[in-house]
Amino acid sequence: MRVLVAPDKFKGSLKAAEVARRLAEGLARAGVDSTELPLADGGDGSVDAAVAAGFSRVACTVAGAVGTPRRATMALRGDTVIVEVADTCGLATLPGGRMQPMEASSLGFGQAIRQALRLSPRRVVLALGGSAGTDGGMGLLTAFGFRFTDQAGRILPPSGRALLDIASVDTSTAVRLPSVDLVLASDVTNPLTGPDGAAAVYGPQKGADPAQVQRLDQGLHRIVEVLARNGFAKAARFAASPGAGSAGGLGFAALLLGARMTSGAEFFLDLLDFDRHCAQADLVVTGEGSFDAQSQHGKLPAVVARRAGPVPVVTVAGRNEVPRSRWSRTGFVDVYALTDYTDRDTARDPSLTAELLVRIGREIGHSRLLDSAGVR
Repeated sequence: MRVLVAPDKFKGSLKAAEVARRLAEGLARAGVDSTELPLADGGDGSVDAAVAAGFSRVACTVAGAVGTPRRATMALRGDTVIVEVADTCGLATLPGGRMQPMEASSLGFGQAIRQALRLSPRRVVLALGGSAGTDGGMGLLTAFGFRFTDQAGRILPPSGRALLDIASVDTSTAVRLPSVDLVLASDVTNPLTGPDGAAAVYGPQKGADPAQVQRLDQGLHRIVEVLARNGFAKAARFAASPGAGSAGGLGFAALLLGARMTSGAEFFLDLLDFDRHCAQADLVVTGEGSFDAQSQHGKLPAVVARRAGPVPVVTVAGRNEVPRSRWSRTGFVDVYALTDYTDRDTARDPSLTAELLVRIGREIGHSRLLDSAGVR
């Protein structure tokens, strides 16, 4: 038996590398050898997954979600750099973990990209998950030299709250991007504005109440309008594009800078050489925090199952909301959920999650060995 252990993170609990390590430990206890390949889909955890696959960490200093300086990391291998919102100015960078939906900005992410460009890469991958704010990329653009001003000509510090105050934008000092492939790796398909936009759909998850959601959406309309009046003829078209609403509108700003959109799950499977690893496996074990109705619509484990065929795939999840009758439709031969082993909340208990993953890995090893021996 050759097993490829290729999970995503269990959000709020364990990073993908730790999930893989614990499942591999359990398989080893069943006498099964495995190869660990922690994965990501372009969201938070992308840098860690890349480092686990052989990329090097590169430190950078940036502004956190509300301006507090912090040390963040990028991932570098050859001519590719991966920059991640979550580690630069994401939810995890909010002081005390207190949501600040109107004050948070993407400035730190832009600063990290600027520092990544100093490494002279051919490709910069933008991993957009885990954002803390909804500023339409105002912070990112500010880091690239865009100056947003109000009616009185005062320069506006970037934030969701400042969007409605934008009266003009000056790009005379904007940084010219070198010849580089900016890759927007995301599976979010929301536009920037409207009922399916960044504020309406994701604002509440970042602490915005209904009045704040409305103000943020109006502000997103404003930044598009101002940019369109100041030389960006495609601003409205970019705002309506699928994915423009990712990471509080960072997708929109990245498109303005010339980024190309691609499936985060597919891109990272290619980047981490999943197909080569899978070709050497008799079984793939993948997983994520929640196996639910969305899991069959482009989420990482479903993409793993599709890419792995005909190699059988088992998924392990924190919780499972999909009935057994639909497992095969999603591409899985078996599903294990932590909630089948405990009544406690594993999402906030890394130790319990690790313990149960070892147990599940051992059970998978024993069951697949029995299957391969023809016992069942």
